[in-house]
Amino acid sequence: MSDGAERLRTLRTRLLSLAAMHSDRRVNEQLARADARKWHYAVLATLDEFGPASQAQLSDRTRVYRSDLVAVLNELADRGQVDRAPDPADKRRNLVRITTAGRRQLRRLDKILAAVDDEVFAPLDPAQRAQLTDLLTILVDRQGEPHGERHGEPRNDRGGSS
Repeated sequence: MSDGAERLRTLRTRLLSLAAMHSDRRVNEQLARADARKWHYAVLATLDEFGPASQAQLSDRTRVYRSDLVAVLNELADRGQVDRAPDPADKRRNLVRITTAGRRQLRRLDKILAAVDDEVFAPLDPAQRAQLTDLLTILVDRQGEPHGERHGEPRNDRGGSS
């Protein structure tokens, strides 16, 4: 991109999009080699960290739309990586749990994604990687907030916070 117009080289949204496209392509390619997708990883990692969850909780935690999550859970269940059982507290809903096979797959995917991470971020030193992680976390955490609102502060519209 060094031959591009200066305004393109300084437009952060464009740079972020180009970097994300490259990263996304590499992640998808490598996960496909393991017969997995990003959403599989998101669900397995979330279940491993938080324990059993309802589909609604999983959707909220992974940011996978509920309608798409059903297909992901079906794929993972067909592979024996998750199972679903009635919630003892509310028999009308199911809790999803990661299985032993799911934990094995998660460890495999962790290694794959760590290698992709090292490849994509090879030009950055450890301090730059940490700084980028911090900055991207701020951007992601602020998605969907009204302009000018600070993360963690109450919203002025109707007095609540989300």
